Amino acid sequence: MAAPSWIGLRPPRAALLLLLLLALNLTFSLAANFEGFDSDDLPSAAGVLDADDDEEGLDGVDLPPPPPISLSTSSPSPPVTTTSAPNPNPAAPTPPNPTPALDLWDEDEFEGIPVPEAISSDDSAAPAEVAPSDPSVEAAAEAAPAPKKTPAELLRAFSVEIACVSFLICFVLNYFTGKKQNEKIALAWATKFATRDSIFDKNFSLLGTGDGKDTPLLLKEGQDVFKFYASGRRFCQGMLATMEMRARHDLLSKFVELVFPRKDTITFEVVMNEDAMDHVVLAVARKKAAKMMQKEERDLQRFANVLTSAPAGRKWVSDELAVVAESKEVAGDIITEAVLDQVLGEKAFEKFGKWFISLHFSDQLAGSYKKVLTFKFVLPDASNMSEMTRLVALVPYYIDLVGRYKLSSHARSKTDAARTKAAQEAFKELQNARQEALQRKKAEKKKLMEEADAKLSAEALRKKEEKERARQMKKSGPKVKMLRS
Repeated sequence: MAAPSWIGLRPPRAALLLLLLLALNLTFSLAANFEGFDSDDLPSAAGVLDADDDEEGLDGVDLPPPPPISLSTSSPSPPVTTTSAPNPNPAAPTPPNPTPALDLWDEDEFEGIPVPEAISSDDSAAPAEVAPSDPSVEAAAEAAPAPKKTPAELLRAFSVEIACVSFLICFVLNYFTGKKQNEKIALAWATKFATRDSIFDKNFSLLGTGDGKDTPLLLKEGQDVFKFYASGRRFCQGMLATMEMRARHDLLSKFVELVFPRKDTITFEVVMNEDAMDHVVLAVARKKAAKMMQKEERDLQRFANVLTSAPAGRKWVSDELAVVAESKEVAGDIITEAVLDQVLGEKAFEKFGKWFISLHFSDQLAGSYKKVLTFKFVLPDASNMSEMTRLVALVPYYIDLVGRYKLSSHARSKTDAARTKAAQEAFKELQNARQEALQRKKAEKKKLMEEADAKLSAEALRKKEEKERARQMKKSGPKVKMLRS
């Protein structure tokens, strides 16, 4: 019996089934590695098992790991490479770098999305800039010579330092030159009026600050202040001359003097003996300065007035000057004809008036010494010191004149009454000042006691009030005097 015809076809069917299974396995492998799908989207058991199948059938099946996720972008920035999970087996060889996203781009699948432009090879091949910290570059920069700067660039770069150094140099130079100039003027004055056979040498027995032969004539109290002392003359205790120069040694003071100019001045203060000076209050100065002196000086304000007219039948001072005196008699007796002809007269003042500032004689001066003659003049330059000879001669002249001067009985009675009234006013002012000081002290004490009472407790305050009440009752009660039998 012949075998059926289909028996010979069994082997080909088995081979065909095997080929079909291999094709399905290859298809599922390719689908699992396709970009754009996650492993969660794949069906269980490579598309053969249904979602409703029992999970127990998958216990022995080893599923392939999920493929790495790759990202694609349309920006021209460098492509983002795929990130893979760390290798769980460190002994295994490291796989090669994942394929860039541009290699997995599929134009048919992602239609309508702009294709990212490839980075040009020129940009990627361009060498990166050398870091500034590169030692080779630093060595080359140090080796290269720096470009030379022009003088103008150096001046601009160091302008502040140059200005400071220049100012310092000018300050030092001005200090020494100004100091030398002030000393030169002071020495010129001392040489002219305080050396041998000079005015003060003939009128005073002691010149300078000491008794020795080598004692200096001038006492330097600063770079712009010099003093000269003389004594040993009748009618006076002594004379002090103070020279106040311009601050030539100070550069900043020079700038201030451009706006507020100053002059070198010399002031003579003669302290008279108590019994050598009568009641004399007199001042002579320029009109504006005389009014200021009357407002500022207490003795002139209390005893003297500005004379509006000259004494009868007398020549008088220059029109530029004003006289503040206690009476016309005193002014006429003190301002003599010789003084008018030499200094204060109309003609003499035109020539020597530029060196004159003021005269002030007073027996009621506020201070340690009451009877003082004060002369204030302008110091000329060292080369013109002889121009103030007549002004300096007024000092010994007025010492003798005021020392011998005596008021008339009529003028004396007026001056006595004025001084008595002034003494009473001064005593009242002193009493008022004492009363005010006492009241102020009591008020402060009362305030302190009130502050102390505020800090006491109620019981302590009650005891204090009882004690004060008992003291007041004892004070107001009658005083009993006991007599012994």
